[in-house]
Amino acid sequence: MPSHDTADSPRRRIVEAAVELLEKGGPDAVSTRAVAAAAGMQPPAIYRHFGDKEGLLEAVAEHGYEQFLQSKRAQLDPSPEDPVEELRRGWDLVVEFGVSRPELYAVMNRATGREADVAHRAGLEILHGRVRRLAAAGWLRVDEELAAQIIQATGQGAVITWHSTPAERRSPALLTVLRESMIAAVARAEPMVSAAESGPAAAARALRAALPDDAGVLSDAEQRLLREWLNRLAGDGGSPT
Repeated sequence: MPSHDTADSPRRRIVEAAVELLEKGGPDAVSTRAVAAAAGMQPPAIYRHFGDKEGLLEAVAEHGYEQFLQSKRAQLDPSPEDPVEELRRGWDLVVEFGVSRPELYAVMNRATGREADVAHRAGLEILHGRVRRLAAAGWLRVDEELAAQIIQATGQGAVITWHSTPAERRSPALLTVLRESMIAAVARAEPMVSAAESGPAAAARALRAALPDDAGVLSDAEQRLLREWLNRLAGDGGSPT
C-alpha cells in the first residue's frame, strides 16, 4: 500500500470499506455505490482515487498483502532454534490466511498491479529466507528452488482443496497431513552432521545457502565464481541466492 495512505485518509477508508464488503458478500458486493456509502463518501470519490472498480480491487489486494506481510514479518525469526518448526509455522500462517479470508485471498491472487507484485515478491523473499536457513543448517533434502516450489504448491493446494470441499466434509486433518507431507518432501529427518556423511553435493548446498549476499573479502567476480562452483558441486543447477 502506498505510504501516503494514512489510517484516516479517504483512500484508506474506501479500501477498508471495500474489504469489509468483499469479505461479507464477495466481489459482486463491491459496487462503487455500496463502497462509497460504506465509506461515508460520494461515488465520484471512488473514480477519483481508483479510476474504476478494477482499480479499487487492485488497491484491496495491496491492502491484503500489507496485512499479510505484517503478520509474516511479526513471526519472522532470523536465527530460529528449529528451522523446520519455523517452516511449519510459516506454512500454517499462509494456509490459515487463505482458509479464513477466502474472498480477499482470491483477489490477492488475481492482482496484477505493481504494488501487489512488489508485495508478492516480498512474501516470496521471506519464504526463500526460510529455505536458505534450512539448507544452511543441513536440513534441506532437495535444492532450494524445488523446496520453495513444493512449499508454495502444497500451501496453495491446501487452500483450494479446502474451499472446493463441501463444508460438512472439510477436515482440519487434511491440512495437517498436507503440511507434514511437505515437510517430509523438503526436510531431512535429521540434519546432516558433516560433509563426509552427506557427500559434497549436500555440503555445497549448505555452504551456498550460508553465504551472505556480500562476502566482504571476495570481489564480485570471485563471489560469482564461487557460487558457480558451488552450483556445480550441488548438482542441481540452482541459481545463486
